[in-house]
Amino acid sequence: MTDRIKRPKRILIVNVNWLGDVLFSTAAIRALRRRYPDAYLACMLVPRAKQILEDNPRLNEIIVYDEKGRHRGVIGKLRFIFFLKKKRFDIVFLFQRSFTRLLLCFLAGIPQRVGYYRKKGGFLLTKKVAPAVGRIHRAEYFLRIAGEAEGAADNRGCEFFIAEEAEISMKKFLEARKVKKDNLLAVINPGGNWNLKRWPAERFARLADELIKRYSMKVIISGGPADVRLAEEIKKMMDCSPIVSCGRTNLKELAALLKFSDLVISADSGPLHITVAVGTPAIALFGPTSSDITGPFTGKTPYTVIQKDVGCEVPCYNLDCPENRCMKAITVDDVFEAAKKLIRKLR
Repeated sequence: MTDRIKRPKRILIVNVNWLGDVLFSTAAIRALRRRYPDAYLACMLVPRAKQILEDNPRLNEIIVYDEKGRHRGVIGKLRFIFFLKKKRFDIVFLFQRSFTRLLLCFLAGIPQRVGYYRKKGGFLLTKKVAPAVGRIHRAEYFLRIAGEAEGAADNRGCEFFIAEEAEISMKKFLEARKVKKDNLLAVINPGGNWNLKRWPAERFARLADELIKRYSMKVIISGGPADVRLAEEIKKMMDCSPIVSCGRTNLKELAALLKFSDLVISADSGPLHITVAVGTPAIALFGPTSSDITGPFTGKTPYTVIQKDVGCEVPCYNLDCPENRCMKAITVDDVFEAAKKLIRKLR
């Protein structure tokens, strides 16, 4: 084994599972493509994250690793190993610190394996990247691995690519709801992958009413199928009538909606980071997670992070917290004032 990276012709990236983190990895994917413009570049990830990277021109192939489905168990993993072996990759960059995924790549005979050193299975890496000291943004975390490829790293933000059919679909969606091109359009995204990251529903309702009454904005409540009930709760609390898109869009269509919007207000979530990636101004509401680690990552999109110090250690992963003081400390006035500043720039 050697620490020296040989110039590869076929590259595999083993990506992470969370949608927001996969989006953060696009900066490193772009960096690797710039460093190796003629190489075959593939990315391995779980099924639910596939749409984050679909249509990305930096990639030649997306490989779906269905660890809970067809690749579950010994037989499924053996089939996947043989599949990888046939691909004859020269090198793998492991963005995820998973012993199982590292072992799969080792057994598939990929000769160069680059990733962060860990005690368990670290001996299987041919290039060990030293763990970062202190807090670094998740995108920088991936860029440090890409940076091991002899100066590949850059920091020009994340990328999300939207197919034309998704944009056409959302234009029809907006036209059907009488949203015109000259309307100011705000999207509120009240959901989140865990409840403690969510801002109270009644505050979203009050904020949406203020945006409609003060600025005659069209307000859309976005989210996935799991957020439909929450969106309806917010709608019932409001004096005005918002548009609800929850459960009516796939991820690409949601991205198109965020792109067409003038302002997006969201907690720390995948849609927040897609918003910034497609260039729409955002207000990011942070509570138990750290904006230094998972905040917006961009070189040009305007955004505002609102996070209050309530005396708790951040990031905090106490999922049984009964108070959720960090999110409740953010007031409607806090968010509305931030919105006013961004809206002024739109006029």
